[in-house]
Amino acid sequence: MSQQEQVENETTGSRQVTGQATESADEQAHDQPLKHVTREGVEYTLIGTAHVSRASAEAVRSMAASGEFDVIAVELCQARYDALTAERKWTDLDLYKIIREGKAGLVMANLALSAYQRRIAEQFGIEPGAEMRAAAVTAKEKNLPLQLVDRDLATTLRRSYASVPWYKRIYLMAGLALGMVSSEEIDEEAIEKLKFAEQSPELFNALISERDRYMAARLREQNTGAEGRKVLVVIGAGHMEGLATHLESDTVDPNAERTRLDVIPAKSRWPHAIPWIIMILILTGFYIGFSRSPELGWQLVFIWVAINGGLAALGALIARGHPLTVLSAVVAAPLTSLNPTIAAGMVTGLVESWLRKPRVSDLENLRFDITTIKGWFRNPATRILLVFFLSNLGSGIGTWVAGFKIFGELS
Repeated sequence: MSQQEQVENETTGSRQVTGQATESADEQAHDQPLKHVTREGVEYTLIGTAHVSRASAEAVRSMAASGEFDVIAVELCQARYDALTAERKWTDLDLYKIIREGKAGLVMANLALSAYQRRIAEQFGIEPGAEMRAAAVTAKEKNLPLQLVDRDLATTLRRSYASVPWYKRIYLMAGLALGMVSSEEIDEEAIEKLKFAEQSPELFNALISERDRYMAARLREQNTGAEGRKVLVVIGAGHMEGLATHLESDTVDPNAERTRLDVIPAKSRWPHAIPWIIMILILTGFYIGFSRSPELGWQLVFIWVAINGGLAALGALIARGHPLTVLSAVVAAPLTSLNPTIAAGMVTGLVESWLRKPRVSDLENLRFDITTIKGWFRNPATRILLVFFLSNLGSGIGTWVAGFKIFGELS
């Protein structure tokens, strides 16, 4: 049973007042911002931390060990807690399973975020999230319940991705890719204020506002009926005002609020229908070609196979895939492009993972290799993901290029 589950049944109610933090708490906070909120008899002390600050980590450690609190709550989900406390390692990655289940894109995003964090650690000399780790470790040492109140990272990423228009998604992915390997120094203020999110109202809502409401609901859920309990809540400074406001004033049922914010938005029907429309158009083009003459029909098939398969193979080749992986792209892409239920990258990624299964040492080196472009191409694990992505990209471009070429021949 996880630590989160151990405290799941220790659950607070529905009105509150705000006040000033005690003098002793102020002293222990070492000038970190504090807010004190009381709701239905439960006292919440919110400490706003900087994720790359030694002072924040020391303040959290001091307050958690002070004996003033009955429970420690942190801005973590189970997955981030496991990663932060080394209970989940990159060596646990099963890339064959990940690609088969269609989760390769999510894993690439996670690796990109990890690379960004690694760069922060190297620049500021402290691991991002050190204050969260300090809270978790101290809670364990003091035998205090630890409440994980943040939304699952995968859900947040999916809701963030779904919330922005398609053209902003390209900007987002490009920025994430450049950010993980850029040599430019990272500004600490930008990290804490999440300026990249503030530039997009949709992203700000999914990454900041929704999580403020979610964490308030989780705190209320997990501390219901615990009058007299004192809870230390360790959160990033960017969430402090929003969380305090929702913890103080929200009247919605916390379970209903959390359930609503955990829902993955349904995909728009129109983009989902595009691959099927393309399939129908291409097959119609083949039919028209063969109805005019077998020569024209086979010419159109050759165009489709050469362009679609060729560009997918080029993508696999750029990713430094195995020769058989490149060959599989040539064969698979023209077929998978006519089958919207499967992508060329799934085939090439599976072939590459079968031919070049990463060793344990490769997975152990992931945290270092993902911080450089060379490392992404060198490490067999990330190379599999690059094969998946670039062959998909090549096949996608090839579909449109070949499609226009086919109808150009017919006209």
